[in-house]
Amino acid sequence: MEGPDATRRTVLGTLGGAALWAVTACAAGDAADGPESPRPPGRTGAAGASPACVLTPEGSEGPYYVDRALLRRDITEGRRGVALNLRTTVVDAGTCRPIRGAAVDVWHADASGVYSGFESQGTGDESFLRGVQRTGADGTAEFDTVFPGWYEGRTVHIHVKVHVDDDVVHTGQLYFDDRVNSAVARGPYARRGSQETVNDDDMFYPQYGRQSTLNVTGSPDGGYRASITLGVRR
Repeated sequence: MEGPDATRRTVLGTLGGAALWAVTACAAGDAADGPESPRPPGRTGAAGASPACVLTPEGSEGPYYVDRALLRRDITEGRRGVALNLRTTVVDAGTCRPIRGAAVDVWHADASGVYSGFESQGTGDESFLRGVQRTGADGTAEFDTVFPGWYEGRTVHIHVKVHVDDDVVHTGQLYFDDRVNSAVARGPYARRGSQETVNDDDMFYPQYGRQSTLNVTGSPDGGYRASITLGVRR
Protein backbone atom coordinates (compact mmCIF):
# COMPACT_ATOMS: atom_id res chain seq x y z
CA MET A 1 0.00 0.00 0.00
CA GLU A 2 1.21 3.49 -0.83
CA GLY A 3 1.91 6.03 1.91
CA PRO A 4 -1.10 8.06 3.07
CA ASP A 5 0.44 11.47 2.49
CA ALA A 6 1.02 11.23 -1.25
CA THR A 7 -0.83 14.00 -3.09
CA ARG A 8 -2.79 13.62 -6.29
CA ARG A 9 -0.10 15.53 -8.18
CA THR A 10 2.44 12.89 -7.15
CA VAL A 11 0.05 10.13 -8.16
CA LEU A 12 -0.81 11.55 -11.56
CA GLY A 13 2.69 12.55 -12.59
CA THR A 14 3.58 9.03 -13.72
CA LEU A 15 0.44 8.11 -15.66
CA GLY A 16 -0.11 7.79 -19.44
CA GLY A 17 -2.81 9.49 -21.63
CA ALA A 18 -6.27 8.11 -22.52
CA ALA A 19 -9.92 8.89 -23.20
CA LEU A 20 -12.40 7.18 -20.92
CA TRP A 21 -15.31 4.90 -21.69
CA ALA A 22 -17.03 2.70 -19.13
CA VAL A 23 -18.97 -0.52 -18.75
CA THR A 24 -20.27 -2.32 -15.69
CA ALA A 25 -18.60 -5.63 -14.90
CA CYS A 26 -22.06 -7.17 -14.92
CA ALA A 27 -25.65 -6.16 -14.31
CA ALA A 28 -26.41 -4.72 -10.89
CA GLY A 29 -26.76 -7.67 -8.52
CA ASP A 30 -29.17 -8.42 -5.74
CA ALA A 31 -27.95 -8.15 -2.16
CA ALA A 32 -26.76 -11.75 -1.96
CA ASP A 33 -25.44 -13.25 1.26
CA GLY A 34 -21.97 -14.05 -0.04
CA PRO A 35 -19.33 -12.40 -2.26
CA GLU A 36 -19.45 -13.11 -5.96
CA SER A 37 -16.63 -12.75 -8.46
CA PRO A 38 -17.37 -10.18 -11.18
CA ARG A 39 -17.79 -11.44 -14.73
CA PRO A 40 -14.99 -10.79 -17.23
CA PRO A 41 -14.80 -7.15 -18.36
CA GLY A 42 -17.33 -6.20 -21.02
CA ARG A 43 -19.27 -9.48 -20.86
CA THR A 44 -23.04 -9.44 -20.62
CA GLY A 45 -25.07 -11.70 -18.36
CA ALA A 46 -25.92 -14.13 -21.19
CA ALA A 47 -23.77 -17.23 -21.48
CA GLY A 48 -21.44 -17.11 -24.46
CA ALA A 49 -22.01 -13.43 -25.16
CA SER A 50 -19.09 -11.75 -26.91
CA PRO A 51 -17.07 -9.14 -24.99
CA ALA A 52 -17.95 -5.51 -25.73
CA CYS A 53 -17.03 -2.23 -24.08
CA VAL A 54 -20.00 0.11 -23.93
CA LEU A 55 -19.90 3.89 -23.82
CA THR A 56 -21.15 5.37 -20.55
CA PRO A 57 -22.15 9.06 -20.50
CA GLU A 58 -20.16 11.45 -18.35
CA GLY A 59 -21.79 12.22 -15.02
CA SER A 60 -21.92 15.21 -12.70
CA GLU A 61 -18.95 15.93 -10.47
CA GLY A 62 -21.23 17.22 -7.76
CA PRO A 63 -20.70 20.13 -5.36
CA TYR A 64 -18.50 18.32 -2.87
CA TYR A 65 -15.25 17.72 -4.73
CA VAL A 66 -12.06 18.65 -2.89
CA ASP A 67 -8.81 18.54 -4.86
CA ARG A 68 -6.68 17.05 -2.12
CA ALA A 69 -7.52 13.34 -1.97
CA LEU A 70 -4.97 11.01 -0.42
CA LEU A 71 -3.38 7.94 -1.94
CA ARG A 72 -4.79 5.18 0.26
CA ARG A 73 -7.05 2.14 0.22
CA ASP A 74 -8.80 2.58 3.57
CA ILE A 75 -10.69 5.88 3.42
CA THR A 76 -12.96 5.48 6.46
CA GLU A 77 -10.97 7.51 9.04
CA GLY A 78 -13.11 5.91 11.75
CA ARG A 79 -16.46 6.80 10.19
CA ARG A 80 -19.20 4.39 11.31
CA GLY A 81 -21.40 2.50 8.88
CA VAL A 82 -21.95 -0.74 6.99
CA ALA A 83 -18.62 -1.99 5.65
CA LEU A 84 -18.17 -1.61 1.89
CA ASN A 85 -15.36 -2.90 -0.30
CA LEU A 86 -15.36 -0.99 -3.61
CA ARG A 87 -13.47 -2.51 -6.53
CA THR A 88 -13.05 -0.65 -9.82
CA THR A 89 -11.35 -2.21 -12.84
CA VAL A 90 -9.97 -0.04 -15.64
CA VAL A 91 -9.69 -1.77 -19.02
CA ASP A 92 -8.89 -0.89 -22.63
CA ALA A 93 -12.17 -0.12 -24.42
CA GLY A 94 -11.06 -1.84 -27.61
CA THR A 95 -9.60 -5.04 -26.18
CA CYS A 96 -11.07 -5.08 -22.65
CA ARG A 97 -7.57 -5.80 -21.34
CA PRO A 98 -6.67 -4.30 -17.94
CA ILE A 99 -4.87 -0.95 -17.82
CA ARG A 100 -2.13 -0.40 -15.27
CA GLY A 101 -1.37 3.00 -13.75
CA ALA A 102 -4.68 4.88 -13.99
CA ALA A 103 -5.60 6.85 -10.86
CA VAL A 104 -9.10 6.30 -9.54
CA ASP A 105 -10.37 9.02 -7.21
CA VAL A 106 -13.51 8.46 -5.09
CA TRP A 107 -15.43 10.42 -2.46
CA HIS A 108 -18.86 10.17 -0.86
CA ALA A 109 -21.04 11.20 2.08
CA ASP A 110 -20.92 9.48 5.46
CA ALA A 111 -23.86 7.67 7.10
CA SER A 112 -25.34 11.04 8.09
CA GLY A 113 -25.16 12.42 4.56
CA VAL A 114 -22.18 14.69 5.34
CA TYR A 115 -19.07 15.18 3.19
CA SER A 116 -15.61 15.97 4.50
CA GLY A 117 -13.74 19.07 3.40
CA PHE A 118 -16.51 21.67 3.67
CA GLU A 119 -16.55 24.52 6.16
CA SER A 120 -20.33 24.89 5.77
CA GLN A 121 -20.75 21.35 7.10
CA GLY A 122 -18.16 21.77 9.85
CA THR A 123 -15.74 19.35 8.18
CA GLY A 124 -13.35 21.76 6.48
CA ASP A 125 -10.22 20.24 8.02
CA GLU A 126 -11.29 16.62 7.56
CA SER A 127 -10.75 14.16 4.70
CA PHE A 128 -12.87 11.13 5.62
CA LEU A 129 -14.32 9.01 2.81
CA ARG A 130 -11.99 10.44 0.16
CA GLY A 131 -9.08 8.72 -1.51
CA VAL A 132 -7.09 7.78 -4.60
CA GLN A 133 -5.73 4.42 -5.73
CA ARG A 134 -3.60 3.57 -8.76
CA THR A 135 -4.61 0.54 -10.78
CA GLY A 136 -2.30 -2.48 -10.67
CA ALA A 137 -1.35 -4.92 -13.40
CA ASP A 138 -4.86 -6.37 -13.30
CA GLY A 139 -6.40 -2.93 -13.83
CA THR A 140 -8.04 -2.82 -10.42
CA ALA A 141 -8.17 -0.12 -7.77
CA GLU A 142 -9.77 -1.11 -4.49
CA PHE A 143 -11.13 0.89 -1.56
CA ASP A 144 -12.27 -0.04 1.94
CA THR A 145 -15.01 2.33 3.04
CA VAL A 146 -18.54 2.40 4.47
CA PHE A 147 -21.83 2.42 2.63
CA PRO A 148 -22.70 6.03 1.72
CA GLY A 149 -25.52 7.89 3.41
CA TRP A 150 -28.14 9.95 1.62
CA TYR A 151 -29.13 13.60 1.71
CA GLU A 152 -32.02 15.70 0.46
CA GLY A 153 -32.73 15.44 -3.24
CA ARG A 154 -30.22 12.68 -4.00
CA THR A 155 -30.20 8.91 -4.08
CA VAL A 156 -27.24 7.00 -2.61
CA HIS A 157 -24.13 7.46 -4.76
CA ILE A 158 -20.33 7.54 -4.89
CA HIS A 159 -18.43 10.15 -6.89
CA VAL A 160 -15.59 8.94 -9.11
CA LYS A 161 -12.92 10.55 -11.27
CA VAL A 162 -10.35 8.73 -13.38
CA HIS A 163 -7.05 10.47 -14.11
CA VAL A 164 -4.47 9.65 -16.75
CA ASP A 165 -1.28 11.64 -17.35
CA ASP A 166 -2.41 14.40 -14.97
CA ASP A 167 -5.66 14.82 -16.93
CA VAL A 168 -9.17 14.03 -15.76
CA VAL A 169 -10.52 11.60 -18.37
CA HIS A 170 -13.78 10.65 -16.67
CA THR A 171 -16.10 12.15 -14.10
CA GLY A 172 -19.14 10.26 -12.91
CA GLN A 173 -21.19 8.81 -10.10
CA LEU A 174 -21.72 5.18 -9.08
CA TYR A 175 -25.08 3.92 -7.83
CA PHE A 176 -26.65 1.03 -5.90
CA ASP A 177 -29.84 -0.89 -6.56
CA ASP A 178 -32.77 0.51 -4.56
CA ARG A 179 -33.18 -2.83 -2.78
CA VAL A 180 -29.65 -2.57 -1.41
CA ASN A 181 -30.22 1.03 -0.32
CA SER A 182 -33.37 0.00 1.56
CA ALA A 183 -31.61 -2.88 3.31
CA VAL A 184 -28.88 -0.56 4.59
CA ALA A 185 -31.28 1.95 6.17
CA ARG A 186 -30.45 0.86 9.72
CA GLY A 187 -27.92 1.60 12.49
CA PRO A 188 -26.24 4.99 12.02
CA TYR A 189 -28.26 5.46 8.82
CA ALA A 190 -31.62 5.16 10.59
CA ARG A 191 -31.13 8.52 12.30
CA ARG A 192 -31.60 10.15 8.92
CA GLY A 193 -35.06 8.62 8.64
CA SER A 194 -36.34 6.95 5.50
CA GLN A 195 -34.49 7.60 2.28
CA GLU A 196 -36.54 10.27 0.51
CA THR A 197 -35.17 9.92 -3.02
CA VAL A 198 -35.03 6.58 -4.84
CA ASN A 199 -33.00 6.08 -8.00
CA ASP A 200 -35.68 6.94 -10.54
CA ASP A 201 -36.52 10.17 -8.68
CA ASP A 202 -32.90 11.30 -8.52
CA MET A 203 -31.81 14.30 -10.59
CA PHE A 204 -29.00 12.37 -12.33
CA TYR A 205 -29.76 8.64 -12.16
CA PRO A 206 -32.39 8.58 -14.96
CA GLN A 207 -29.83 10.06 -17.38
CA TYR A 208 -27.01 7.54 -16.96
CA GLY A 209 -27.42 5.74 -13.66
CA ARG A 210 -28.36 2.32 -15.00
CA GLN A 211 -25.04 2.11 -16.81
CA SER A 212 -23.23 3.20 -13.65
CA THR A 213 -24.96 0.90 -11.16
CA LEU A 214 -22.57 -1.23 -9.15
CA ASN A 215 -22.63 -5.00 -9.02
CA VAL A 216 -23.21 -5.63 -5.30
CA THR A 217 -23.06 -8.72 -3.11
CA GLY A 218 -23.26 -9.11 0.66
CA SER A 219 -25.56 -7.98 3.46
CA PRO A 220 -25.87 -5.15 6.01
CA ASP A 221 -24.64 -7.46 8.77
CA GLY A 222 -21.61 -8.88 6.95
CA GLY A 223 -20.82 -5.89 4.76
CA TYR A 224 -20.96 -5.42 1.01
CA ARG A 225 -18.66 -5.86 -1.96
CA ALA A 226 -19.32 -3.60 -4.95
CA SER A 227 -17.62 -3.70 -8.34
CA ILE A 228 -17.68 -1.96 -11.69
CA THR A 229 -15.44 -1.95 -14.77
CA LEU A 230 -14.35 1.30 -16.44
CA GLY A 231 -13.18 0.86 -20.04
CA VAL A 232 -10.56 3.29 -21.37
CA ARG A 233 -9.97 4.05 -25.05
CA ARG A 234 -6.30 5.05 -25.49
